Amino acid sequence: MPLPAQACALIGRFSDPRVAESALTLLPHLKKRGVRALLPESEALDAPADLVVRIPEDQIANQADLVIAIGGDGTLLYAARLVAHRGVPLVGINRGRLGFLTDVLPQDMFASVDAALEGRAERDERALLEARIVSAKGITARALALNDVVLQKWETGRMLDFETWIDGAYVNTHGGDGLVVASSTGSTAYALSCGGPIVAPHLDVLVVAPICPHTLSDRPIVVSGRSVITVKLIDRPDTRAQITCDGVSLGELTPGDRLEVHPTAQKITLLHPNKFEYYRLLRSKLHWGRGGNNKSE
Repeated sequence: MPLPAQACALIGRFSDPRVAESALTLLPHLKKRGVRALLPESEALDAPADLVVRIPEDQIANQADLVIAIGGDGTLLYAARLVAHRGVPLVGINRGRLGFLTDVLPQDMFASVDAALEGRAERDERALLEARIVSAKGITARALALNDVVLQKWETGRMLDFETWIDGAYVNTHGGDGLVVASSTGSTAYALSCGGPIVAPHLDVLVVAPICPHTLSDRPIVVSGRSVITVKLIDRPDTRAQITCDGVSLGELTPGDRLEVHPTAQKITLLHPNKFEYYRLLRSKLHWGRGGNNKSE
């Protein structure tokens, strides 16, 4: 991004008072630094007109040098979708719950934003996945995902039967609620609740994790991040499944279609506070190291 940054977009669910508070605190700070603050014109944040420039949301990637996502990880994932095609870096201010991606605490917001604006923050490139729904007519839907691509049952109470293939090789036939294909970044999201491992974010691997499998032997596996994962539904009465990318619906998968998850060269750049440590983040979020004999921070 150009340094120092000239324009910064704020993304958040501003109906949340905590998110709005952080945004309204940050806006005067950006103005003092001579940085234009961009806000999607659809957002109802009650901000003074002289502090923000309201633009169409689809123009954020073209006009912003930096995106500040205020909220939880879902907010940062949403912001990432807006700018993935342009490579605009992101800073995440944590006003949500866990916050593996939004790792800047509110009290550190000014210092972290200043470091990002001036090019002093630590750059952290994360790989994206591309999901495709393919029918007999060709690709019917496609989208990028930073965390995960999920196949899940459409109707509560009905188990899905499906097959998985990796790089064209048959792997398994599954029965259960669905499947998570997660990047290393997404290993701490839905895949973790499915019993998947925590993967260091810069490892080029994927986690393939069944959701509520019908057999106890159906366990998560870790495969190369260069692999192509293919999922096919087995034709059963009333079989319907949906595909989501980072929690956003991509479309319906029906018998005869296939889901393909491909590697892609596109990446998202996260900007972290100086001296960012991934394992310290894990200790904080997962409450590790609470015993009396553990090393103090």
